[in-house]
Amino acid sequence: MQRSWPGHTASGYSWLLPAMTERTDMDPTPTSADTGVAFGAPGISPTWCSSDKDYVTTALNGSRLWATVGHGIINEIYWPSTGQPQIRDLGFYLIGAGKWIDLKRERRYRVATPEPYLPALTITHYGADYELTVEVLPDPLRDVLLLRYRIVGPYRVAAILAPHLGSTGRGNSAWVDDGVGFARHRGHALCLAADQPLAQLSCGYVGASDGWQDLYRHGRLTWRFDRAENGTVAISAELAGTSGVLAVGFDGTPIGAFTRTRTALAADFDALRSQFLAEWEQWGSRLRLPRPDAPLGDLALLSAAMLKIHEDRSYPGAVVASLSVPWGNSTDSLGGYHLVWPRDGTLTAFALLAANQFDDVRNILAHLIASQRRDGHWPQNYFPRGEPYWIGVQLDESAFPVLLAAKLAELGEKDLPGTAQMVRAAVEFIARTGPTSPQDRWEENAGVSPFTLAVAIAALVAAAPWLAADERDYALSLADDWNERLESWCYVRDTALAREQGVEGYYVRIASPDATGHIDGRVQLRNRAGETISAATLVSLDFSYLVRLGLRSARDPRVQDTIRVVDRMLKVETPSGPVYHRYNDDGYGEYPDGRAFDGNGVGRAWPLLCGERGHLALQSGEDPIEYLETMRNCSSPGGLLPEQVWDTAPIAAMELSPGRPSGSAMPLLWAHAEFLKLLVARDIGRPVELLQAVQRRYHDVSAPRPAAAHHWRNEVPLVSLPRERDLLIEDRTPFSLHFGFDSWQHIQDRAARPQPFGLWAVRLTAAELAQASELNFTRCYPGGWENVDHCVELGQSELTHALLPAG
Repeated sequence: MQRSWPGHTASGYSWLLPAMTERTDMDPTPTSADTGVAFGAPGISPTWCSSDKDYVTTALNGSRLWATVGHGIINEIYWPSTGQPQIRDLGFYLIGAGKWIDLKRERRYRVATPEPYLPALTITHYGADYELTVEVLPDPLRDVLLLRYRIVGPYRVAAILAPHLGSTGRGNSAWVDDGVGFARHRGHALCLAADQPLAQLSCGYVGASDGWQDLYRHGRLTWRFDRAENGTVAISAELAGTSGVLAVGFDGTPIGAFTRTRTALAADFDALRSQFLAEWEQWGSRLRLPRPDAPLGDLALLSAAMLKIHEDRSYPGAVVASLSVPWGNSTDSLGGYHLVWPRDGTLTAFALLAANQFDDVRNILAHLIASQRRDGHWPQNYFPRGEPYWIGVQLDESAFPVLLAAKLAELGEKDLPGTAQMVRAAVEFIARTGPTSPQDRWEENAGVSPFTLAVAIAALVAAAPWLAADERDYALSLADDWNERLESWCYVRDTALAREQGVEGYYVRIASPDATGHIDGRVQLRNRAGETISAATLVSLDFSYLVRLGLRSARDPRVQDTIRVVDRMLKVETPSGPVYHRYNDDGYGEYPDGRAFDGNGVGRAWPLLCGERGHLALQSGEDPIEYLETMRNCSSPGGLLPEQVWDTAPIAAMELSPGRPSGSAMPLLWAHAEFLKLLVARDIGRPVELLQAVQRRYHDVSAPRPAAAHHWRNEVPLVSLPRERDLLIEDRTPFSLHFGFDSWQHIQDRAARPQPFGLWAVRLTAAELAQASELNFTRCYPGGWENVDHCVELGQSELTHALLPAG
């Protein structure tokens, strides 16, 4: 149904472009007066859920509670932060005459919301002789989840709650006190209560004396254990009557959890629901999103809501990657994906910017400013409070926040306090660390990646307004150098694979060029039990950001050749449409028999990569609508986009169907953000992340801007230097350069001079190098000579030596 809502303006994307042509299929947010929405992918029954998430919900006021729904029951409840799941699940059961029904296993249900962007969930389970409706409502005022139920049919409703307080199932204790269930683990406590007395209330140990074991053995709840100490525990109860309200509340103490829970139950449910919806309506009234058709428009609204839902309340702007744990039934990880990845957070901010949610974008940037490390980088990921979890370093994660700050400035937004300091510190880290990165964006390998390099180059250019004159000149010189040389690090030609694919060459996923400039050696496949692959045969969509950020043209023959290689090697056809693997021989995914990833496995297809491929199509002059439709088709019945979809023959026993969500993380914010960005990019004709400053500097993407100087570093030694270029021989510590020309003639010594960002360098000017054909040098440090002789051929382009694999 085509809607017309108040607030629609012809200049719907004026915050992204100077001017636009109006599209009739672009609508702002609906109101709750519109008809409700029940989600289900095309051709997929809404009762079938191949992963464990249907939806995620939270309130927008004082509550610090998030709930996920999967298989028609409550999965995790997170409290008091998005980084802290406190239960494994809360399931519903029906008890009748001589039988009982585990509704999670029945899979006959639907999930509906008033509108895609209003996460007030109604779960309806149905069978031949029953219908159970559960309204899921995070209390907007308290840390309590309210569940209003109504059963029609000859059954009583039971609930079983599995506490995982402190983000672990171990060491929990549960007990019953005066008709109320409690659980505690260290500084976390919960209370389970209802607006009517709970019957058959019991606490037990999972797998031995829990409520499910009781139902399995007796067909009804019979046990009345009043305590289960220091273990993996569960609380079970039978709910009174055919309708009522069940509540789970949280606090640091049992009495506090009880007070919150009883207060919520004493409040009017409908009034709380109205407040919940009003707050979401207020947020949603600012949304402006395209609506090419109803399914894509609905997914856009839902995707925007998903991004907002994943923001922490205690730490505004901290956006976790997913309120889920990949293959969560096989792990008790403290981390999962409910952590902040600076890359995912920044890409989420760009998507929210495209949706006109500027307040949220500013909050994300403020949080990034606060969580930056002293040396200018961000941890690989961290809890919302800022505490690192994994401590790897990814150079793109130090560059993305600079792009976000630059985009806001480009749109006329006032700098947040601390922006200049953040940008300068980030650029210093990039300049000192790059162009290699200790980890690529897939968190697996060190080296030079076209994705990481594209983001870093764009950040060096975008940072210019915040830098002092000497710093700006250095950053731009470094950007020009890396941009001109990136093919010598990340592109190969005339390989066996190129000949097999019928192309001249292609960009590789990652490489560590050797001293001769060749892309040589092997890359370890981190999730394949130590297997390795030739760097020259490892391909991915990582090159797409060279085009996305304005460094290369989509019509560049090298780009078009790489697209052909990627389409042939990484694309897999599914009933949902063509989806892409991260790279060839990836191991991050389920085994062929469907077993969960356990450190090894087989990489599956990623819907978010359809978004990256769609951006390439858009920038090549094509309509990317088919990529948006494929992403939508990959979504869960509730509209959530997964990290991965199953991509081979179905395995019914493992609930794995091709083109449908696997056991990986869901929802994945990166995927929802990529969907939104592509949807908006299709409307405005350019990527959301593309910056005018980068476009101006590299406006002729048919040929890289010639660098005035090349920067020689140990990680990316220069094989040859074209004429009329200066050469900076750099390091991070002081040194003296001992050098000569043409087999060590005319020997000289020169002390390195301090450069911006704590670097040291000797500059050899183009005039000094003009008469020689070869530069020879070595270095002496305070601790002694490096004992290595280096050679740079003068007067030739480095590309004449590179682009080929060794041998």
